[in-house]
Amino acid sequence: MDNDFLQITNLSKTYGEGDKQVSVLNKVNLHIHKGETVALLGRSGSGKSTLLNLISGIDKSNSGEITINDCRLTELSENQCTQFRRQHIGFVHQFYNLIETLTAAENIDLPLELNNIDSKTITTKVNTMLADVGLEKRADAFPDELSGGEQQRVALARALIHQPLLVLADEPTGNLDAETGQQVIDLMHTLVRQFDCTLLIVTHSMAVAKTTDRIISLEQGQLLEHAGNFAW
Repeated sequence: MDNDFLQITNLSKTYGEGDKQVSVLNKVNLHIHKGETVALLGRSGSGKSTLLNLISGIDKSNSGEITINDCRLTELSENQCTQFRRQHIGFVHQFYNLIETLTAAENIDLPLELNNIDSKTITTKVNTMLADVGLEKRADAFPDELSGGEQQRVALARALIHQPLLVLADEPTGNLDAETGQQVIDLMHTLVRQFDCTLLIVTHSMAVAKTTDRIISLEQGQLLEHAGNFAW
């Protein structure tokens, strides 16, 4: 094992059967170091979200290996993948995925509840995180009482509250205006550095991609590395 934190080796994923089989990923390889921030670009339907689902263990590949921090996810059972995901992975989605019947604070504390953290520690961590994302005064607000930017900050706080090893962000600015989206991205990078996380962010925005250490794209089932500006 070298010093790569996330290693993907010859990863393939197909959907369907027989003549209707579609290859989404074809022997994909990717190495990301601990603490790196990486942007993944690609056309709609290119398989970007599929790759995130495979990395998190939500979906299973047809072949290949995924290793995160020396743990081979592709060898874990479904229950083991679920436990690994709860403890070590944080998600940020385009449409926030907040639970409408829970307040901002209650949404944020969900990963801690799932990891059986004691209530006193949860309260302390949630209050600190609310301050970190500038929502101290919105702790008791429900999602439908929050703006899009506020909802995404809650989602970001929820993704980071358990200090995961890896943060996976799937179009986190796709539902926000440019100014609010930039604020969310700046905050995301601040928190990722604060908690020493590794970040893989799927985006259509070159402006967002340029805030990361590396840019890769998914094209015809293959990952390509890019330096500077490029166009499809």
